[in-house]
Amino acid sequence: MRARVRERVPVVVQGRGRSGTGVRALWLGAEAFVTCGVLLLLLVVHQLWWTNREARAEALDQVRVLEREWDISPPGDPGDPGESADPGGFGGSGALGDADSSGEPESPSSSGSAVEGGSRSRPAPAPSSAFAVLRIPRLGLTVPVAEGVSKRSVLDKGYVGHYPGTGGAGAVGNFALAGHRNTHGEPFRYINRLGAGDEISVRTRARTYVYRVDLVLSSTSPRDVGVIRAVPRSLVKPSYGYEAPGAYLTLTTCTPEFSSTYRLVVWAKLVPTRG
Repeated sequence: MRARVRERVPVVVQGRGRSGTGVRALWLGAEAFVTCGVLLLLLVVHQLWWTNREARAEALDQVRVLEREWDISPPGDPGDPGESADPGGFGGSGALGDADSSGEPESPSSSGSAVEGGSRSRPAPAPSSAFAVLRIPRLGLTVPVAEGVSKRSVLDKGYVGHYPGTGGAGAVGNFALAGHRNTHGEPFRYINRLGAGDEISVRTRARTYVYRVDLVLSSTSPRDVGVIRAVPRSLVKPSYGYEAPGAYLTLTTCTPEFSSTYRLVVWAKLVPTRG
């Protein structure tokens, strides 16, 4: 009998070559790209939506707290910052503040916040504490005003900050305020829409002061300290500002939007009360 010859069938084993490694690397790269994209989207949502939602809610709660206290407390309580007679401004190297990561002015240094004359008739409000309510009817804005322009304890809470060393609400001098234009409540986002004649009110425990918009400086340097002095006048654009003492209100914020390159300034004058 013939011996059976077993036929061997060749088996081809495909090894992992360069093409397989390349596909895997491409896949990993795509995963990393998608992950980064999702994280970036979440960051944008947090900055543009969540911080605004959170800050606005906190700011409105603070407005309710203040007005509830004022409604049950008699006007003229000692320590009311709205009655300050401080006519001073910033001297030395003081300025609106260097641009920080948020694009908002930081609190001026101690050497730049000295009062140039006069003294406060009442104690200044405690740092970061809310002491007034700002309303701009044309913009539908109602926001608390706190002492100082610190990012963390004032501006990022959706509040408007009062520059230390500037005048009090309703007093002769310059009641100078700063606020975010984008994110964290962005109370000053649309102040570029204000024009001559628009009214702005500031309520304190003692009373409500009404200001009328007079001038708008669409763009100036973040270091233009002149705009928040007692008699405000731009040092960068001297044609903008005032020459005589008065009761002024100054609003400052960043411009253009989502940038900290320049500052937008709105000036208003106190409307005299009758009687």
